[in-house]
Amino acid sequence: MNYQEAISHSYDLVKMLKQQGTLADYIPELANIDPSKLGAYIATIDQNNFGIGDYQEAFSIQSISKVFNVCLAYKILGEDIWKRLGVEPSGDKFNSLVLLEQEKGIPRNPFINAGAIVVADILLSHLDNPKENVLSFIKEFSNCNNIYYNPEIASSEKSVGYRNIAICNFIKSYGNIENEPEDVLDLYYDLCSLETDCETLSHLFLFLANQGKTLHTQKQILSPSQTKRINAVMQTCGIYDESGEFAYRVGISGKSGVGGGIVAILPGNYAITVWSPKLNAKGNSYKGIRFLEEFTTLSEKSIF
Repeated sequence: MNYQEAISHSYDLVKMLKQQGTLADYIPELANIDPSKLGAYIATIDQNNFGIGDYQEAFSIQSISKVFNVCLAYKILGEDIWKRLGVEPSGDKFNSLVLLEQEKGIPRNPFINAGAIVVADILLSHLDNPKENVLSFIKEFSNCNNIYYNPEIASSEKSVGYRNIAICNFIKSYGNIENEPEDVLDLYYDLCSLETDCETLSHLFLFLANQGKTLHTQKQILSPSQTKRINAVMQTCGIYDESGEFAYRVGISGKSGVGGGIVAILPGNYAITVWSPKLNAKGNSYKGIRFLEEFTTLSEKSIF
């Protein structure tokens, strides 16, 4: 079955499923999303692209942005970045503090909140205008410019960000935060507030399926070795403490966000994004994971 057929079949199946899960209503702005939304888009190396459903409607990508941020930090620091971050699954919720004391302020990986806060600190230390610089970096990945910050989302997250304040200060106590926690968190919330649609997001992520090179200009964003490592950490850590289940059922690397989006990569082939706002108990899109499981089953392609 080709990709278009597999996406259409997967969409039809998932569309009929009973709504399960909840919106990320602990972030006030995300409580207002229409829970029935469902969209998917695939961007391929051979430009056999296809979208279905609400694939051109913008949504809050939330933690999916952590991939962009760590790519830029990796580009800046090289392998030294892993002195401040681990690459292991946490086995705990994305906002857990449990392992930070045991591991002396070194977050398990860059995709949990603690790791992303350290990445924000790195960007704050090395960029003149980090918010603008990050967005400019992201826009190098494709011809798509339809990605932007949502100040209402950033403000909404900040208003309830007590656990992130605790995480940042705790890491600061171990010397793994260089800047003032308030400044680090302001940038962190801005980065999480990025919005775009499934179509744009798939094109932006396609460089990770193309050995670190953009498709439209063949610009090398990351080296092939760095690209392999980012994809590997996405595979083991990108779906929070459901990453093992995702690898088992879907079989490609991915990154989720509590806005209901999931981006997945098959190196050498494609980037695919699915968006459905209701989340399961692990904080991942319930229908999104079901869609991707069905899609890779029908297309009979995975990294395994």
